[in-house]
Amino acid sequence: MQIKEILTQTPAEQEVTVKGWVRTKRGQAAVTFIAINDGSTIHNIQAVVEGDNNQINEDTLRSITTGACVAVTGKLIASQGSGQAVEVKAEKIEVYGSADETFPMQPKRHSMEFLREKAHLRFRTNTFGAIFRIRHNLAFAINKYFNDKGFFYLHTPIITASDAEGAGEMFHVTTFDIKNPPKTEDGQIDYKEDFFGRETSLTVSGQLEGELGALALSKIYTFGPTFRAENSNTTRHLAEFWMIEPEVAFYELEDNMALAEDFVQYVIKYALENCADDLAFLEKRLLDEEKNKPQNERSEMALLEKLRFVVDNQFERLTYTEAIEILLKSKPHKEKKFQYPVEWGIDLQSEHERYLVEKHFKKPVILTNYPREIKAFYMKQDADGKTVRAMDVLFPGIGEIIGGSQREDDYEKLLTRVKEVGIDPENIWWYLETRKFGSAPHSGFGLGFERLVLFVTGMTNIRDVIPFPRTPKSAEF
Repeated sequence: MQIKEILTQTPAEQEVTVKGWVRTKRGQAAVTFIAINDGSTIHNIQAVVEGDNNQINEDTLRSITTGACVAVTGKLIASQGSGQAVEVKAEKIEVYGSADETFPMQPKRHSMEFLREKAHLRFRTNTFGAIFRIRHNLAFAINKYFNDKGFFYLHTPIITASDAEGAGEMFHVTTFDIKNPPKTEDGQIDYKEDFFGRETSLTVSGQLEGELGALALSKIYTFGPTFRAENSNTTRHLAEFWMIEPEVAFYELEDNMALAEDFVQYVIKYALENCADDLAFLEKRLLDEEKNKPQNERSEMALLEKLRFVVDNQFERLTYTEAIEILLKSKPHKEKKFQYPVEWGIDLQSEHERYLVEKHFKKPVILTNYPREIKAFYMKQDADGKTVRAMDVLFPGIGEIIGGSQREDDYEKLLTRVKEVGIDPENIWWYLETRKFGSAPHSGFGLGFERLVLFVTGMTNIRDVIPFPRTPKSAEF
């Protein structure tokens, strides 16, 4: 039985066995208190060892230190101290694995930088236990949401020959000896000799393949790893991360916006209802951390307030052009307080997006109809020839969290745009062909899973919401 279940029981001196890792041990010869956690909950259970217990010898007690793994069998009784309702009166202890004084996760506050260096052990801290339980619940909620809505889970390839974003920042996949790859007559690498007979990379998105599924199954979603070889050492970038990408046939932009709003509200509400203890712990942690910061650097809202802000408010919808007009009239723009300039045609920065959400509308925002020149080739072109049917969902504290669009379903328009952005049509012939055979309106969006976990947990560095972060010059563990 896990600690989470034991803590809900009514104490009646029933025998229980608690298995977990020691967080702390304190006390004198007369009585010893051992706090144990098994990862099932943020809460520890306390085992009490009385000094006259002949079944637990001094050598066993001495070997029980922070980090040790133990099994404690005893009677579940009402706790005599504050902070917990029940505790275990220990009758027998088995030490599965000891931990000496070099165990890094001693009961004190550690920096996030230190814990990233100890990613193999940081799960045992309260903070990371809470984060990864919440991460699990969010992943479960995502799959449940789409399943209940009639979507099919499509597994798109991790190895691909296409660059969905046209970014060119991809990790190559090869079986060549990189010191001596075969060459063509003109000195280029001869990929015809490679495993797949062509140049291949790790995927940056499952969207293009997802569209193929949607144009037969109607409603699909992907949820898998994606990779970007972007040399960015920031708090918001990872080289390996997970993406959720639904794609729906017969959906136009308005349907896509409604789906995105309903989806994110559902998964955040699920976390609020099922991760209350972990979220309360992380909220207190964030408040304690920000006490030492200047007022202007503190979060606008407490963590739970921020989550309810998204769940309880209908998202504001407006066009990119309308957003630019609001920003041009804004006080920060007139007083030159924005770091980045505002004009039609720019790719909005986080400071602009957050102003719209946190200051102007005071609710989440969905921006639509962006300039075609700053958006991907596959987005449906508007009649004005200047904009596309794109949409971005903006949240407080983070800015853009979802990006999506209605897809271009006209073959000639898509082909022309592909050539304009410099993509060889032969490389995505299969994608173009879907517009030849039974083309249909369809839409979808992408949500970076770690960006969602970052928002829900209130953490400030994306490396702290994925178990083993992959970043430039770092592929440890």
